[in-house]
Amino acid sequence: MKVFESTDVRNVALVGHGHSGKTSLAAGMIFATGASNRLTRVDEGNTITDFDDEEIARKMTISTSLVALEWKKKKLNVMDTPGFNLFLYDTKISMAAADAALIVVDGCSGVEVMTERVWAYAEDYVLPRAFFINKLDRERSDFQRTVDNITEVFGRHCLPIYLPIWAERDFCGIVDVISLKAYKYTPDGDGKGTEIPIPDNMADAAKAAHDALIEMVAEGNDALMEKFFDAGTLPVEDIMFGLHESVKEDKIFPIMCGSALRNIGTDLVMEFLQAFCPNPTEHPALRAMVGDHEEFKAITDKDHVTAYVFKTIADPFAGRLSFFKVCTGVLRTDANLTSMRSGSLERLAHLSVPMGKTLQPVTELHAGDIGVVAKLKEVLTGDTLCEKGDSIEYPKVQIPEPSIAYAIAAKSRNDEDRMGNSVNKILEEDQGLRFYRDPQTKDFLLAGSGGQHIEVIVSRLKKRYNVEVELRQPKIPYRETIRGFADVHGRHKKQTGGHGQFGDCKIKMEPLERGKGFEYVNAVFGGAVPRQFIPAIEKGIIEAAARGFLAGYPVVDFKVTLYDGSYHDVDSSEMAFKVAGRKAFKAGMEAGKPALLEPVMKVEVLAPVEYAGDLMSDMNVRRGRISGMDVKGGTQVIRAQVPMSEMLAYQNDLTSMTQGRASFSMEFDHYDYVPGLQAEKIIAAYKAAATGEAEEDE
Repeated sequence: MKVFESTDVRNVALVGHGHSGKTSLAAGMIFATGASNRLTRVDEGNTITDFDDEEIARKMTISTSLVALEWKKKKLNVMDTPGFNLFLYDTKISMAAADAALIVVDGCSGVEVMTERVWAYAEDYVLPRAFFINKLDRERSDFQRTVDNITEVFGRHCLPIYLPIWAERDFCGIVDVISLKAYKYTPDGDGKGTEIPIPDNMADAAKAAHDALIEMVAEGNDALMEKFFDAGTLPVEDIMFGLHESVKEDKIFPIMCGSALRNIGTDLVMEFLQAFCPNPTEHPALRAMVGDHEEFKAITDKDHVTAYVFKTIADPFAGRLSFFKVCTGVLRTDANLTSMRSGSLERLAHLSVPMGKTLQPVTELHAGDIGVVAKLKEVLTGDTLCEKGDSIEYPKVQIPEPSIAYAIAAKSRNDEDRMGNSVNKILEEDQGLRFYRDPQTKDFLLAGSGGQHIEVIVSRLKKRYNVEVELRQPKIPYRETIRGFADVHGRHKKQTGGHGQFGDCKIKMEPLERGKGFEYVNAVFGGAVPRQFIPAIEKGIIEAAARGFLAGYPVVDFKVTLYDGSYHDVDSSEMAFKVAGRKAFKAGMEAGKPALLEPVMKVEVLAPVEYAGDLMSDMNVRRGRISGMDVKGGTQVIRAQVPMSEMLAYQNDLTSMTQGRASFSMEFDHYDYVPGLQAEKIIAAYKAAATGEAEEDE
């Protein structure tokens, strides 16, 4: 592909709720520009942007894919992003490289939960927004109803610039409100309309929409307002200028329409993107740390080269692929840049631009353009690259921590040897994953945004790296503690043929505040316990606490005060006092009202308002405590504190309760006491397992 100046580049993210038609729209744009010789379809599994095996099998976008298209001497870098809540973190990460967001809305379903979520992301990034009402060829689709829904949720500054000709199965064309021209399309054609007269039955509606657009454009510009008052209207060139400025300044959010699957209206969408969306140099200056202070860097060719890596793909054949946006300067192939995170000097050989999984070589990329390079040694998503000697770093996108973890184990010894390395390669490209070992349960845990997310990763491990693993629900990291005070005596005395063993200590045990851990105080006076044996008592208590008392879980949040004891000149030893410490601990647990603690998670659920009652009732069943509620647009936000043990299967249950229209996130909050009935079951299960193990040993 040829080189484009910054002013000729448009970086656009296609965003929206799952199954709204983003991938089909991208396919239509690819076909209309001639980048593909046929119109590909999601159902046929041959789209250029959904090329991953899992995406083809599940018929959904899992990871953002990019295509670089040329339309009327402008370059459109189009991002096809995920729309399902489990993978929306990838959408948020990728939108950091966009300069505008095209929000795709289903003409049957209207504004949905993820529609509002991606709007919020665009607001965070200060991205101009426009809407594309899709699927207007479907039964029960309704353009005006969807427009009303959009304006109700996002405000009156959302207004149509295109109107559909006919509806449902008869939908065949579009009226351009700006120029008052109409276009007819061939279903499943090349996406380019043929100009026709505006149908008589639409003349009034088109004129009314044209007048409304003029008023809105004039409202945002004093000079145009004065012209409008003088003439009562505005010429097309003024409307186009004013609309461009209003879109750039987030004063107008245009609404377009079409059918991505039938490729109706695709050319008008691209016409809008090249004519009205801002180029990168019109994007607000980027916040960056320059040395030890913060600055705002304008996107311009006339500066040293800096680039921000917003996506990584671990390709088993090409190696690591790094997708980046050139923030400043002109980046030329074979340039040497420094990674600010690792400090490594990286050679960017063979610069390319993406077309799905295919890479097209380029010689240079100007500020604001997007490219990809293979096999950078120490570069990951979120890294900043800059010239040697410069110290410039752009902020990394913050995403929620994973909400669910599964224990993962290799199926065979051969798989075990390769599992860690394979998982780490996938971690490089998937920022929503975590892989770690639980220090208490010793399980390897793979954490993600939901069950389906983890299933995708397991499938990739098998298909890409031939590693087979098993998943199971993770063990709950319970803890034990005491609720009362205990004053106990621990003595170990054993006589053998030679030297005996003697250790004797008296301790006081008392509970500490939650999260304080363990505290050991030496209050012995007069040498009742020699100084060299005092650490041994502590060590014995720590070892016993790690093994637990009630159900084998570590004992936490307690204080031990050693205040007395006795010793034998010959038979006392560190080992004897360590055993005495264990016995004292056991006696203290028996007398100190032992209790189980469970991890309690801070949970936030986002769902349509109509599900609020059912979700709150479900939270109560899960022993949850509602800590707050509020409504944002049509989305109900419920905040609660819920025991981890009640949240293991929540993703599937939430999907069932809300038909997949809700999402949730959770993070650890605190430990709290396990209610008596649940505690009895946990202790009984532990004792039964311990008995079984003892019988096997015999």
